[in-house]
Amino acid sequence: MRTGRMGSRWWALGALSFAELLVMIDNTIVNVALPTLARDLDAGISGLQWIVDAYTLVFAGLLLTGGYLGDRFGHRRMLLTGVIGFMGVSVLAASSQNLGQLIASRGGLGLFAALVFPATLAIITTIFVDTRERATAVGIWAAVSGIAVAIGPVLGGWLLEHFSWTSVFWVNVPFGLVALAVILTVVPGTRPLAVPRFDAVGVALSVAGLGLLTYTLIEAPHVGWGETRTILGIVAALAILTVFVVTQLRIAHPILDVRLFANRHFATAAGMISVAFFALFGFIFLITQFFQAVKGYGPLAAGVRTLPFAIVMAVLSPVAMVLSHRFGARYVAVTGAFLMSGGFALVELSSRTSGYWELIIWAMSLMAAGLAFISGPCTQLIMDALRPEQAGAGSAVNDTTREIGGTLGVAVLGSILTSAYVAGIGDRLSGSGLPREVIATAEQSVMAGVEVAGRVPTAMSDTVRAAVQEVFMDGLHNAVWAAVVITAAAGVAAVFLLRGTVGGRQLPFETHPSQAPDAPQGAGVTHLQAPDAPQGAGPARPRGEESEIEREVPAGTA
Repeated sequence: MRTGRMGSRWWALGALSFAELLVMIDNTIVNVALPTLARDLDAGISGLQWIVDAYTLVFAGLLLTGGYLGDRFGHRRMLLTGVIGFMGVSVLAASSQNLGQLIASRGGLGLFAALVFPATLAIITTIFVDTRERATAVGIWAAVSGIAVAIGPVLGGWLLEHFSWTSVFWVNVPFGLVALAVILTVVPGTRPLAVPRFDAVGVALSVAGLGLLTYTLIEAPHVGWGETRTILGIVAALAILTVFVVTQLRIAHPILDVRLFANRHFATAAGMISVAFFALFGFIFLITQFFQAVKGYGPLAAGVRTLPFAIVMAVLSPVAMVLSHRFGARYVAVTGAFLMSGGFALVELSSRTSGYWELIIWAMSLMAAGLAFISGPCTQLIMDALRPEQAGAGSAVNDTTREIGGTLGVAVLGSILTSAYVAGIGDRLSGSGLPREVIATAEQSVMAGVEVAGRVPTAMSDTVRAAVQEVFMDGLHNAVWAAVVITAAAGVAAVFLLRGTVGGRQLPFETHPSQAPDAPQGAGVTHLQAPDAPQGAGPARPRGEESEIEREVPAGTA
């Protein structure tokens, strides 16, 4: 890399992190606006769910395609296209006059987010060639993705206290303009080393398989996990993805080199990230309801109380990368899994009277520390297994595991909570003297139960509210046990599956994956230092062979 570029790489990281923040916040910013949207757009529960889920569905389904397009046509070009499109569709979303228009717009936002997100990580791994610097940069990138999920409710809550629901979409326009300006100024452009034949079949199969899987997971809590529709959806999605894998193995230039999953370090790292975001999205889903339904906080107050999660992530993510470089990703990721499990276990001690500073913030901090210890080191393991021309598709694998894991977290933990609440609240209120239709309303959701408590006669209000909150806490504890078990099991699995990533020169950022156990034929680390290379030196390569970043387009071009 040339000296001039070296001087601006940290500015480029800031620009890329801001673009990442822009699209990740949209995962959660709209949640706090749902009560207002229900009133203004006359939306029912199903419609409100799809306002949220349309973004996740399209985003997760197209991430692999977005990374692949970046590998073919240039990651900076796809990044700029994604940001411009994201702003344009945000205007459409803010101008929506009915529910259908808003849901379609949310899907459009997911489409352009799928171009932005993988491009940010792919460019970061290209412009940071020094091992330690790249580890720090990846740690910051990983921290931003977790921080964004926690910031969304805070920003959304503040906007709703001052403006209408349209503000949660209008805000993307000035943010997008800032992102465009800094990307054009400081992010270098790259051209792919080669542009192989377009894998149209692979793109179609990946979109169909990932899209159907995400859709089925979203619908499962409402349809029922044991229903024929859910089972057939999962089976069909897995069948399509199996065909995808078979076709990828047979062609010369696949959208994704699925042989990478034969490397247990790569596969385990992807699985650990999926589990971490399973826990993160599930936790945000649970704690938001706890704050509003049990503690009675408004949208902004509830959002502000998730900020410690973002602060702990921001502080510990770079620390996790330093520890990983020193001791290996195995120990750090395993510690992270058990920290998350411990944080969830602490929630089991909570009741509807538990204080925020007495218990909740400590559970939240443990979970955030665990996420920081998993996300950065495991992302680095994934990216180190890739060749330069695989950077986009590889980062999309990393991103897809986040979205699928998060979707599954909300689906599974939400389903457990909902099942316990619906079964319990009917029993608790059956002898209260309330009409059956009122009890049926309370059974729809915990927030509906709180509204019922506010409308019944004053003499019964406290009794109904206490019943709703206590039954909710029973469901919360059931859901949290699932998170405790899943995160702890991931930690135990990582102890065995991430062997070989520690000790002497076998640090995860210095070991060539083709020499690591179970590495696929031809997989190699890109842009990494050799173990004995002088500080700041680039990777050794054959005479005359140029790295991707050395074929840069001038910074002002796409």
